[in-house]
Amino acid sequence: MNKIVTIGISLLILLQGANIHFKDLVELGQLVEHYQFHNEEYGDNFMVFVSKHYGELKASHSEKHQEEQKEHEKLPFQHQSQCAQSLVFVLGADNFIYSRSEIPVTTKSNFHYQMSYSHIWGDNLFQPPKHA
Repeated sequence: MNKIVTIGISLLILLQGANIHFKDLVELGQLVEHYQFHNEEYGDNFMVFVSKHYGELKASHSEKHQEEQKEHEKLPFQHQSQCAQSLVFVLGADNFIYSRSEIPVTTKSNFHYQMSYSHIWGDNLFQPPKHA
């Protein structure tokens, strides 16, 4: 049961990511019927049919064949969706007004040597530096 739910949710996310709605899947029968009509009436192959209804030839096809307009509205993938998101990021005003950056007058060295009390180093040649 868990696998079925997981597969269902995964398919839902995949279809929504590709902007395919459940209504489009239901209307696929209308797409097949209209394609068969175009194939018999005009001799169009599938690529020409897709171009006439979803591609470059859509405007000219809809102008020439006004009588098929109601059938064209029943075809799937005709919806238009827009996503508008407004992001707002607000900082408090006192973060900008009262912020000061002070330049240090004296510079400190970035090296600090502290004598280790362990006998790890011994009296060998390889000793850590004592002055920077």
